[in-house]
Amino acid sequence: MKFQWSLLFGLLFALMIALFAVYNVGAVPVDYVFGTAEWPLILVILGSALLGALLSGSVAIYRSFVLSRKVKQLEKELGKKEAFIGSLQTELGVQQENRISGAGDSVIVKDENEPI
Repeated sequence: MKFQWSLLFGLLFALMIALFAVYNVGAVPVDYVFGTAEWPLILVILGSALLGALLSGSVAIYRSFVLSRKVKQLEKELGKKEAFIGSLQTELGVQQENRISGAGDSVIVKDENEPI
């Protein structure tokens, strides 16, 4: 649903830019570093909007790529830590089993809450 709303707003914004450009068709001087040229204002407006959209889209794609790499790295790290926790839990279970099975062999377990 969020994608549909953003698509709708994007289309409305593009329509507003197109209408604005169509109403401004007069020639305007465009100054370059190396000279000046006369361009129709519609081309200047649409070209500027297109370049802005391409630039912001490129930045968004780059950020998405960086974040997806970070997520993969963190998922790998999480898997390693979960495996480590699992091995510790297994080791703890083995120690508790040995403690329980060896209780008759002179192992005394003292309750910490018991007074001395």
